[in-house]
Amino acid sequence: MRSGIRVILEQEPDIQVIFEAENGQHILDFLENGEKPDLILTDLNMPVLDGLGLIRALGKEHPVLVLSMLDHEQYVIDAIDAGARGYLLKNVGKKEMLFAIRLAADGGTYICAEMSMKILKLLAELKDMLPSSGGPVLQLSERENEVLHFIAEGYTNKEMAAKLFTSRRTIEGHRQSLMDKTGSKNTATLIKFAVKNGLVK
Repeated sequence: MRSGIRVILEQEPDIQVIFEAENGQHILDFLENGEKPDLILTDLNMPVLDGLGLIRALGKEHPVLVLSMLDHEQYVIDAIDAGARGYLLKNVGKKEMLFAIRLAADGGTYICAEMSMKILKLLAELKDMLPSSGGPVLQLSERENEVLHFIAEGYTNKEMAAKLFTSRRTIEGHRQSLMDKTGSKNTATLIKFAVKNGLVK
């Protein structure tokens, strides 16, 4: 995969590949020599140090563009939150990849068309879940509110059970109740629903 990408990039007069790495740690080691690449193109799945770990380690000092086969919207959210300038799927076309590379290297942000459509579809589904202005108000119990806030803060079921002095099964029941009441398919959509409706900050 890397060899194929390198061949494509080296055909471009304004692009020079200066280094290839098998994992994120190799990138960090390379940068210790004072190298300043205009852009780092990385996968997410890598041994030793994965893509998200690499992005977080680099901070904003080095621009990063993700190229991955992982096509779930949560990976895009995680990558952008970590500081990536964009997200491409590995089946992206040559023209779109080159456009994204140049844009990201120039300070812009780009998400490939396929993932953009998935995210737009998700947003449309979230909009359909929102209560209308004249609709019934979502009723959550005090314990459900507590669990919702812990979920938004990233706590696991085990950690929530310890904090609330209850069993993990009870927490799982509250989590499922929250999913059912909000019409959420997963934790990401539950949190987005909660933020959109002011249930959490």
